[in-house]
Amino acid sequence: MASKCTHSSKSSEDEIKCWRKMFNFQKMKLLDMIKDGKKIMEVTVWEQAHHTNFSSVTEFLMLGFSNLGETQLILFAVFLCLYLVILSGNITIVTVIRLDRSLHIPMYFFLGVLSISETCYTFVILPKMLVNLLSLLRTISFVNCAIQMFFLIGFAVTNCMVLGVMGYDRYAAICHPLRYPVLMRWQVCGQLAAACGVIGFLFAMTGSFLVFELPYCGPNKINHYFCDISPVIRLACTDTYVNELIIFIGGVLALLFPMTFICISYGFIVRTILKIPSTEGKHKAFSTCASHLVVIVHYGCASFVYLRPSARHSSDKDRLVTVTYTVVTELLNPMVYNLRNKDVQLAIWKVIGRGGFYPKALQ
Repeated sequence: MASKCTHSSKSSEDEIKCWRKMFNFQKMKLLDMIKDGKKIMEVTVWEQAHHTNFSSVTEFLMLGFSNLGETQLILFAVFLCLYLVILSGNITIVTVIRLDRSLHIPMYFFLGVLSISETCYTFVILPKMLVNLLSLLRTISFVNCAIQMFFLIGFAVTNCMVLGVMGYDRYAAICHPLRYPVLMRWQVCGQLAAACGVIGFLFAMTGSFLVFELPYCGPNKINHYFCDISPVIRLACTDTYVNELIIFIGGVLALLFPMTFICISYGFIVRTILKIPSTEGKHKAFSTCASHLVVIVHYGCASFVYLRPSARHSSDKDRLVTVTYTVVTELLNPMVYNLRNKDVQLAIWKVIGRGGFYPKALQ
């Protein structure tokens, strides 16, 4: 275009007009390039923000049992009673085991640890659920949801590990009675209990990080009565495949490893019991171990919820199953593990008969 403007046949006035047109053309072209650059920059910034840990959600709405209407009042009364029974049962067991010297053996030590862990586990879930059953505003902040999930996973995995250790304790007591005092000396018991807690909260740290490092842009409705992994991670506004896969592998390790260990331990226990000549000896050994088999309910329900490679499942079934292992098994454990045990019953009656929960009552 410049060659056309400088042609010798053109007058000076035409040449000025030609140069003006060329300038305007170049100006429009430059403006278009600037606009395109802004658009590219805006898209790039948006994509970067979309793929970072940015979350616009500041709180979640817990749907829970809101679809049941007035039935929630009945559920509130039922769950409140169950929670009080669980709390009083576990507190009674821990207190009696602590005060009665005859119960200062590894089996009751681990039962006490399990009772403390289960008390904390139900405390993380049930009080908030009871409040939500009576409240119209069922919200929980983003941070509080993460905290609840952290402690939920921590105490849940700790329970699984303690149950595995309890299986090993029964194996050592029945299959190796002469070596039992050495195998399960108090130093070892303390180390095993501490390891259960450390492993549990390492899993909790990893799991809660994998869930809450994802971006959450909406919706914010959790179709559950607490901040569980599956209903929360499905609200993420990005691809969650890698996170779900890692969580699934962690669930396999946390659930199947101790469950397999328990099954192997009880296999050896059954084989040893069958070799006992007296019927009374067999009955005593079986009665010591039979109550521990309630773990099948715990592991079965937990496996149904967590040992699935994808979170895209209906949460309605999950809620019914999670009620089983968050409330029912926590109610059964104090009764099955301890309150049916004759030694524990005798210690409780000694406390009641002598006037209360204080050390002198048990001496």
